[in-house]
Amino acid sequence: MMSEPSRSKNVVLVVDDEPFIRMNAMDMLEDAGFSVLEAADADDALSVLAKHPEIGVLFTDINMPGTMDGLDLARRVHELRPAVHLIITSGKVRPSVAEIPDSGKFIEKPYQQDKFIRLIEAAVGI
Repeated sequence: MMSEPSRSKNVVLVVDDEPFIRMNAMDMLEDAGFSVLEAADADDALSVLAKHPEIGVLFTDINMPGTMDGLDLARRVHELRPAVHLIITSGKVRPSVAEIPDSGKFIEKPYQQDKFIRLIEAAVGI
């Protein structure tokens, strides 16, 4: 009999340029039993992704400073690591389904903890 996947084996990369929002998302995920890594922008996120093959979910804000926004980051991650699940967030814009690569999901800020955790769980198949 196969056991259900452990949440701690599902690593989520949280990308947001606002430290408080990033830490809040990380706390929610850690409280739910997930392993979490963080990045403040897309360039940092790509560096973290390169060092951590265990990342299974990218959770990124759209509006960030730097060389690319969250949608560009999601497209790049999908090219580099198509198995990584994509979850996009924003309080300012709502992308169309076509704008989010690989059937990724969108959650609007501010997000409720239970809805946010259910979205991550669904992405990783828990």
